[in-house]
Amino acid sequence: MVMKETKTKKLPTKVGTPVKVGAKSAKPKIVFKKKKKPAGEETKVILRIRVRAYESKILDASVKQIMDTATRYDATIVGPVPLPTEIKKYTVNRSAFIYKNTREQFEIRVHKRLIDIINPNQKTIEALTNLSLPSGVDIDVKML
Repeated sequence: MVMKETKTKKLPTKVGTPVKVGAKSAKPKIVFKKKKKPAGEETKVILRIRVRAYESKILDASVKQIMDTATRYDATIVGPVPLPTEIKKYTVNRSAFIYKNTREQFEIRVHKRLIDIINPNQKTIEALTNLSLPSGVDIDVKML
């Protein structure tokens, strides 16, 4: 005697959940609602300044100069935020032939700071572009 196996659909085991037998369950849709801004509220404009240098003392002096310039024109400042120091290590042979196993290690450290200026006015931006900073300081400016 050969028995046939019948396929049965497993029902959820939660109590109180209504399920139609034989109907496919639809996946629930997730809807995100955007918050509407009041008519009087302006959008925030953020001027993100990223300063990099090999020497931390020169970097701190230039960051202080940027912050003094921004506060002179009544700008809202967030920072300076110290970012992780980037360290590049280089290993070099000391000699080419006899003492080949001896090596020398050098490293370059790049110090970084981040400053955000919230809703800068035109005078603030003009003063920051005319600012003269010491050599060896790299600046990246982004508008967010």
